[in-house]
Amino acid sequence: MDTLIRKSVLCTFCLHLLLYQSNYSIVKWLLPVFTAFQLFNQRMPVLYNRFHCHKILFINNTINPGGFMKNSQFYTLLFWAISLSFVIVSSSCNKEEATQSNTSLSSASSSRNAGSAKKSITVHAGESIQAAVDAAAPGSTIQIAPGTYMESITVNKAGISLVGNGEAAVVIQNPGDEENGIQVNDAGDGFVLKNVTVKNFEENGVLLIRVDNFTISHVTTIDNGEYGLFPVLSSHGLIEHCTATGHTDTGIYVGQSSDIEMQYNTAYANVNGLEIENSANVKATNNQSYNNVCGMLIDLLPGKTVKTSTNVYVGYNHVFDNNHENFGEEGSLESVIPSGLGILILGTDQTTVEHNTVMHNNFSGITVFSTLVLVALGGATPDQFDIEPNPDGTRVIKNVAQQNGAAPPVLDIPLPGVDLLWDGSGIGNCWSDNVFKTSYPSPLPSCN
Repeated sequence: MDTLIRKSVLCTFCLHLLLYQSNYSIVKWLLPVFTAFQLFNQRMPVLYNRFHCHKILFINNTINPGGFMKNSQFYTLLFWAISLSFVIVSSSCNKEEATQSNTSLSSASSSRNAGSAKKSITVHAGESIQAAVDAAAPGSTIQIAPGTYMESITVNKAGISLVGNGEAAVVIQNPGDEENGIQVNDAGDGFVLKNVTVKNFEENGVLLIRVDNFTISHVTTIDNGEYGLFPVLSSHGLIEHCTATGHTDTGIYVGQSSDIEMQYNTAYANVNGLEIENSANVKATNNQSYNNVCGMLIDLLPGKTVKTSTNVYVGYNHVFDNNHENFGEEGSLESVIPSGLGILILGTDQTTVEHNTVMHNNFSGITVFSTLVLVALGGATPDQFDIEPNPDGTRVIKNVAQQNGAAPPVLDIPLPGVDLLWDGSGIGNCWSDNVFKTSYPSPLPSCN
């Protein structure tokens, strides 16, 4: 830039000498030219200011009116001086701008390439995903090529993303007797899992413990012991477009967690399709649950670290044909869940159930019970209760619940098969604007 200014001053000095030989009319002609040039090239303040001074000078002083016109050769000299000034200054500006632009682009490109090299790893069939996780820096993305990977994976780093190249094409399978397919511990905040299938593990397909800000998307879990997807004591998570089948407790489970969204998932042939247990601020929307023992279970259970459950939203789900025989492990709580339940609210507070379609469940479409019912069903004893077990503030509104209750199970407590069922426990529970035929009791309390 210093060189540019020096060239501008030199050109201006030449023009300065020439203009003293001119008259006022030529100054008036030259000033608009240089003013326009200044607007196009803001790097010429020295040149412009010099001519602005001449304008004032010629307006306030008398110049020889005949000096310019008497020497025709001066026109030629003046023309070439002005042209030379434009060429020198414009050329310098363009060269400087081009150099700066090229330097910036080169620097940005180098920075991007360095970041990409650092944070992206590809694993091919026959290689180890766990080895890639161990070698990766926090924040890395591990791309998984199609293939079957006979291994379990543990993540103890923040920001790790495992991304398969096709949900059905990338299979993570139990190599023998591993309990968990993928386990993410509390150092693994920001974990992302996409486009993989996890199958045949002993206890859990995907287990997250105290993980914040996670995403599980387009993941299929098949026959992984008790749970397909199992985030526990976790927060700010998204579970979407996942499928779970063949689990002896729950296909897609959220436990003792907060601020979770479960959307566009499918669960079938599990004991519980989807479950939200002892959790707060959870939304379950646009899911499909069928051919389970219970389609969707929102519950507050005793004996857990978290003792409350509140503000759960269950909306726009399709829950149907949940009449599977209970195959839960003997002696477990899930083993006493009656078959034929669509949506079961068990002891939670401030639960909203709306705009769901719940049909063809043999026991009940939408049920609101106290957790104490587990005592009657043989799944718990009174001394285990360290919670307030009654559901309060439940709102069941604008659902379609029809053709449920056709074949209720035989239980120790006499309960009818209906579309809408309540055991009378809790306060502030209400039902409004639902499409149904049968309920117990009848009528149910209406929402204000």
